[in-house]
Order: sequence, then C-alpha cells, then structure tokens
Amino acid sequence: MKKILLLSDTHGFLDQKIKNYAEHVDEIWHAGDIGKLSVLDELQSINPVRAVFGNIDSNNIRQIAPEVLSFNCENIEILMIHIAGYPGRYNSKVKQLIRSHQPKLVVCGHSHILKVMQDKHFEHLHMNPGAAGISGFHKIRTLLRFELESGQIKNLEAIELGLRGALSNAVN
Repeated sequence: MKKILLLSDTHGFLDQKIKNYAEHVDEIWHAGDIGKLSVLDELQSINPVRAVFGNIDSNNIRQIAPEVLSFNCENIEILMIHIAGYPGRYNSKVKQLIRSHQPKLVVCGHSHILKVMQDKHFEHLHMNPGAAGISGFHKIRTLLRFELESGQIKNLEAIELGLRGALSNAVN
C-alpha cells in the first residue's frame, strides 16, 4: 500500500500546511506549475516526489520534471500530465496518450479546479487536485490524498488548505 499526496499549481508557493500533509504519505505527486525549484527540493526532503512540468515552469524545472509521466504504482497504471482537459474534453495529445498507455488513473492540473471524475469512455479515474498555491483565480487552495493498494484506489480525501490569500510560513 502507498499513501499519496497529490498537488498541483503551487506556482512557487509551499506552506507549512502542505509540508505537514507531505510528512504523512509515502509519495508526493506534483501535477505541474511547480514555479520554483525550491518547492521540489523542499518536497523531496520530506518524501519521494514524482512531478511533471507545467506551462509556467522554467527550463531548470523542465530538466528535472518531464512533460508526461507514465508509471505503475501498486498495480495501477498512471498517466500524469499538466494540461489534459477532463473526461469528454481531453485534448488530442492526451487522448493519444490514454489510448497508448491505457491508464487506470489520469492525473493533471492546470485548471485550478479540484475535480475527480470517472471516465466511462476510457475506463479510468480522472484526478485534478486544484491549486495549492496562492497565484490564480481559485478561492480555496486544495490538494488530494489517497491510497493505492493492489490495483485499487482507496480512501480518497479532498483537502482544503484555506483561502488563497491566507499565508503561513511559506517557502519561497
């Protein structure tokens, strides 16, 4: 069993609340728009990180984090990319990736809108954790926590970190 913390769109912002959640999982997944290398460094000092770059990320981040991650964790095929769309409205690149990798879980970010949906057409679960940072139009900062075990996604929690403008012990 693996406990996963899924976040996206930190845009260079990482506060103590996020670090507290990160301490209680086995892996941290970041679905892009990391913003600063210090965010990845801080997360990696807590637990292993899997990350993809987002549209705002610098070349330094793009050298560390790929555009697409396809991997297996606990007998679950996972596809992670920053900009994907959502079930019924995936962009053409993501449709092609889904067809070739046949994931059970598709993870993305970009929209700043927390969304978890079953995709009945491609037969996978779609997760977007919303935005954990303070830049953007979202009102509430969010992330997701869940467990992967023997081919199953379990104990999914949507976590609200507070208002976008509420700051606490940020790492910049």
